[in-house]
Amino acid sequence: MCGRFTQTAPSDVIAEQFQLQDSPPFTTRYNIAPSQSVAAIRINPDCSTRACVMLRWGLIPSWAKDSKIGTQCINAKAETVAEKPAFRAAFKKRRCLVIADGFYEWQRQGTRKQPMWIGLKTKKPFAFAGLWEHWQPIEGAALETCTIITTEANDFMQPIHTRMPVILPPSSYDHWLDPGFADVAALNSFLRPCPSEDLMTYPVSTLVNNPRHDVRQCLEPLAG
Repeated sequence: MCGRFTQTAPSDVIAEQFQLQDSPPFTTRYNIAPSQSVAAIRINPDCSTRACVMLRWGLIPSWAKDSKIGTQCINAKAETVAEKPAFRAAFKKRRCLVIADGFYEWQRQGTRKQPMWIGLKTKKPFAFAGLWEHWQPIEGAALETCTIITTEANDFMQPIHTRMPVILPPSSYDHWLDPGFADVAALNSFLRPCPSEDLMTYPVSTLVNNPRHDVRQCLEPLAG
């Protein structure tokens, strides 16, 4: 699964890497948790260009009666995302890139769980495969929410956890974002583990266990 991640890259780096016309106005995040706002890229329907938007993490399907379902939909399994009622409509038309530069996972070590930070060896930001939805309650303001797609762990991740978020290769961005692209086989082919050799990891403080802690110390390697 993917339950916490980081996004510490400067706005201008994000704009250049993801071909945005403007630098997105978001802040450095060291411990992003479900129900919080996350930065995502999708196609602007008015001009067909990429736009960075803030979405609440935890997808609420358009047909949901209340928002509670969002807590169960922070992740979508790659193996079933095209068929699951909560995700299949978004999979067809509302795909997005969730911006990150690392994620946390908890590795069982004896009787305890050690939080680990995982990122690319290049130290560059990357994109999780995401879906987004627009939900309008009977009363109140509409919500735009998202989920992160996960897949089976690669060889690098298996000692840490059995699953991992889908890190999309840049070559797939255009097709993934295009709401008119409907080749399900091609879309599914993007939802695989990234190469093991691309990743690095190190243990971090249990400070990250509490989502209220969104500080640089969450990301720093444990001494020794």
